Amino acid sequence: MDRSHWFIVDLHIHSKYSRATSSALSFENLVKWAKIKGLNLLGTGDFTHPVWFEEIKKLRDEGKGFYYYQDFPFVISGEISLVYTQEKGRRIHLVLLVPSIEIAEKINAYFDTKGRRDYDGRPIFKISGDEFVREMMKISKDIEIIPAHIWTPWFGLFGSMSGFDSLKECFKDEVEHIHAIETGMSSDPEMNWKIKELNDKAIVSFSDSHSFWPFRLGREATIFKKTDSYKELIRQIRENDFIATIEVDPAYGKYHFDGHRICNFSCSPEKTKELNGICPICKKPLVVGVDYRVGELASQTPTNYPNRKPFYTLLPLHEVISLAFGSGLQAKKTWVIYNSLINYFGNEFNILLDVPKEEFIRKNIDEKLIELILKNREGKIKVKPGYDGVYGVAQLEEKQKKLF
Repeated sequence: MDRSHWFIVDLHIHSKYSRATSSALSFENLVKWAKIKGLNLLGTGDFTHPVWFEEIKKLRDEGKGFYYYQDFPFVISGEISLVYTQEKGRRIHLVLLVPSIEIAEKINAYFDTKGRRDYDGRPIFKISGDEFVREMMKISKDIEIIPAHIWTPWFGLFGSMSGFDSLKECFKDEVEHIHAIETGMSSDPEMNWKIKELNDKAIVSFSDSHSFWPFRLGREATIFKKTDSYKELIRQIRENDFIATIEVDPAYGKYHFDGHRICNFSCSPEKTKELNGICPICKKPLVVGVDYRVGELASQTPTNYPNRKPFYTLLPLHEVISLAFGSGLQAKKTWVIYNSLINYFGNEFNILLDVPKEEFIRKNIDEKLIELILKNREGKIKVKPGYDGVYGVAQLEEKQKKLF
């Protein structure tokens, strides 16, 4: 298939100044592994952090809102956490896309009136959702605000613990300035198509990666029409005019099912209802995951969602190799096989999406691995659902039963 017009983009990542991130995160490593992955554009992440922002300002500006490290483009981006009280506790994470260094400096100046930015790449502010959007629009109408991983329990806007049941409830009269939502790993577009309120919103996907490794970076991404400008990128989001998204199986996400990590217990929404939401091990309320929450808020059938985009359900190549050979995700054997595949076929997305079976055979790729790559391409690798912060686990099974 001709992918020459594709522009595969991951705009939600973090720097080494965010908590639980790789200390080796640098623009050099991000570019190296983005190319190996097959990505064409990244967000910088963490523009609010003073030290990382100094690194961002060293990127080459060609005047169109893309900032380059060597020949690779970045868009200024970051994630913030809003934690505040509005009748009850509210907390949401938002992804920000920013058109220029100058606008980023104005945003940072605004944040400095509200609190500190230097302690974490994803800072926390006591600002309501509607106030925040209103203040950003005063700075620039070109700032894009996207509710992050919208279904995760604690900080996803629709999450079971966030305090909101709708975009309108969060953003009030400013909701018109929200043009898109991010699926997060534990949901996919089809699940979001069940929410009528999203009918006029774009549904995008990014990785929320905390490292540059290719099993994290770009594990979820959005495929845009090729462009070299921030303005056109934002137009495609606002007009829902991009091509498709790349998703992991929602079961792979850390919050798809309900459960308790400390009790080593997870269950489906149906079982949660049988249990009245109570963990049978510790007798405390279960952490309600994304699948349950989507069912709770569903307001239409997926077929009623207009302008549905294609999406590709793919596990990262490291996961497929690990599954084929029983090796760890970061095991030497996994890396040796991964590197040989990249050497043969150029980049990971090419391997996951395009390389014909005959080409794999011609290069003497292991038969079981070929089978799993092709099965992955069709979204047919079974995944034991993740829950309460535990990733889902890909499984080798002959019979692929429907999980949910």
